[in-house]
Amino acid sequence: MNPDAQSLWRLPQWAFAVLLAVLGMLGPFSIDTYLPAFSGIAASLGATPLQMQQTLSAYLFGFAFMALFHGAISDSFGRRPVVLWGMAVFTVASAGCALSQNIGQLIFFRGLQGLSTGAGIVIARAVVRDMYAPHQAQKVMSQITIYFGVAPAIAPLLGGWLLVHSSWHAIFWFLTGVGVVLWLANYRLLPETLHLSQRQRFHPRNLLAGYWQLGADPRFLLLALASGVPFNGVFLYVLSAPVFLGEHLHLLPQQFFWLFLVVITGIMTGAWVSGRVAGKRTPKRQIRDGFVIMLCIGVLNLLANVLFSAHVAWALLPLGVFAFGWAMMVPVVTLLVLDLHPARRGMASSLQMFIGSTANGIVAGLVAPWVMHSTVALAGASLCMMGVGLCAWMFLRRRWPQIGNEIILL
Repeated sequence: MNPDAQSLWRLPQWAFAVLLAVLGMLGPFSIDTYLPAFSGIAASLGATPLQMQQTLSAYLFGFAFMALFHGAISDSFGRRPVVLWGMAVFTVASAGCALSQNIGQLIFFRGLQGLSTGAGIVIARAVVRDMYAPHQAQKVMSQITIYFGVAPAIAPLLGGWLLVHSSWHAIFWFLTGVGVVLWLANYRLLPETLHLSQRQRFHPRNLLAGYWQLGADPRFLLLALASGVPFNGVFLYVLSAPVFLGEHLHLLPQQFFWLFLVVITGIMTGAWVSGRVAGKRTPKRQIRDGFVIMLCIGVLNLLANVLFSAHVAWALLPLGVFAFGWAMMVPVVTLLVLDLHPARRGMASSLQMFIGSTANGIVAGLVAPWVMHSTVALAGASLCMMGVGLCAWMFLRRRWPQIGNEIILL
């Protein structure tokens, strides 16, 4: 924690949480806004469904790759420069998407977007722990998750509206404007939260030593799997939205926002509960409760899709409950990850994001195209994603039972 933290931010705590949440939401916002335009972009550029899926995969793999370095670089040069450069590159890449004349150009600039947007959420997590002690950090992390949920709820609605009233190009011009506003806001408001005494030497040998220290720690890997992979249980449906909502549930593109509204309501409610119980329940109990909720609703969702034809009246509800369980436990797991190696919190945030984003990319490129045409397959794959995280957490608890046992009040 920065020893000068109390003097770095004079505005209310909620305003700081909003600033960090807006940074963190840029990644999913860049996905959710253009999903309703998939068919429109494909028709305009003469792209196949596989090529359109590649625009998503390029973004996610670019996000995952650069997530390895955003936090590590910020451990040496500070959090603020990484954020500002990331927002600048995102703005240029968004303009490139808007000006793309063929699918190859769009895939390239989507990859460039992915390389830049990870700076927001990676740095936001590290900044929270720079500024706050563990108990307060959990509350702020929960607040960030709540505010973070607003943008993805409105993103597909905005994307659908822009597509209907203008064109798919307008979606990316809109994202260009978002990039400009975020750069200016962070330039004026975001303080440098990494104290000079806490900075790491920027040298390849030092970086490799840090990556080895974290990568060779099974506790870190298991916690990262426990937080990152279960998210794909609901993200799988987001990635499959054009087919799941359009073909299975017979919704129009302008109605796609119902999926995101249900999911984000679950995330916001779960994050609110997590903040309310901060300092009152052990991390172990919060994580257990989250997994129990995800497991129960995942099984019920699979059974319902086996026995009945999917209908919009009930098919979205399990996704909201699943998101609620995930959001209950993920702020706690994230703090456990960041506190394993306090001197390298930026790098820890990077590697955690890399593991989760790599899983997202695999799901987007391989799993989603394979299962999206069957609601039973979607439900089964969602349950499997949760199962990977649950197994990781159970193994961690068996091997290191002391992790997550203490209520931290500092």
